[in-house]
Amino acid sequence: MDKEFDIQEYMTHGVERVVSDAIKATLKNPRESAYMAKFALATKAASRKRAKLEAEGEHIPPFLIASITSSCNLHCAGCYSRCNNATQDTEPVSQLTDEEWLKVFDEASDLGVSFILLAGGEPLLRKGVIEAAGQRQDILFPIFTNGTYMADKYFDLFDKNRNLVPIMSIEGEKEATDNRRGEGVYDKLISNMDELNSRGLIYGASVTVTTENLKDVSSEDFIGKLSAKGCKAVIFVEFVPVTDDAASLAPGDEEREYLKSEIARLRKEHPEMVFVSFPGDEKSSGGCIAAGRGFFHINSHGSAEPCPFSPYSDINVKETSLREAMNSKLFKALQTEGTLLDDHAGGCVLYEKRHEVEALLGLGNR
Repeated sequence: MDKEFDIQEYMTHGVERVVSDAIKATLKNPRESAYMAKFALATKAASRKRAKLEAEGEHIPPFLIASITSSCNLHCAGCYSRCNNATQDTEPVSQLTDEEWLKVFDEASDLGVSFILLAGGEPLLRKGVIEAAGQRQDILFPIFTNGTYMADKYFDLFDKNRNLVPIMSIEGEKEATDNRRGEGVYDKLISNMDELNSRGLIYGASVTVTTENLKDVSSEDFIGKLSAKGCKAVIFVEFVPVTDDAASLAPGDEEREYLKSEIARLRKEHPEMVFVSFPGDEKSSGGCIAAGRGFFHINSHGSAEPCPFSPYSDINVKETSLREAMNSKLFKALQTEGTLLDDHAGGCVLYEKRHEVEALLGLGNR
């Protein structure tokens, strides 16, 4: 299966489609459209860098997920990051500095990485890192934020640096959002959307998809409201249970097929928006793209992990280069052992097979 499936081609086409959709979504916004057209040239240059390294036997993923802080002001129900103890209330220690993150961003640019998703905790707690990201105009930085820290200093920063794109987490309508995220969060998100829209700034929404809200968050009623407020991207993130009692909330094959068909419909009916599903249907996309196949994760302390849902590491970017981290023993073992391609119930293969990942990590340490 892996020989027939070209991960480089799959990811390159995926990047090109997202960029193409983003250009169409911003045609009525001259400044945004101009930046996206410029970024399209940057993605082609980045793709050539990756293709050259691929021909030399080295695979570079076009995506990187960076959790730039382990602090967060919210306690969202079922948060995988808190359940994994990756996010805490205590003051973080030994996190990567602003300068260390800028070094990571510079190395990523040299290697041909096109997208770096900034996450947390709550990433807007690290303004210095956000400002460092703004310096790398050839990389697009979607910033996954709960939205509660957005104020004029950030609206101004986003206006100045069009490669910084806030992606605000929302669970659907007011009741669903406030139930999971806290009272008053929905109203703050709507206020942010109105401010971003009035300034002509591109932004998106991130929706955690569960068996309970699947039909609501993919409905025309919900998506239409987001579109009317100027939202240009919706990223559907399938709920991954990190406790056994939450397993019933995780989408199964039937729900995933429904979401897939709804996204196809939404792309036709809302060309002004970009729709992405994560992790998506791994079974039809050549398996899991984590652990460096399509992306990997750097946590707030610098450890390189397969993905945020698989918090295991054998290498840290504080002590090595980003390039060496991409070729970690754990990542190579996951790729060559076939774990990423293994059959599974659906959703996140690395979470479902976490004991195998732990075993590989043990082998890598011996």
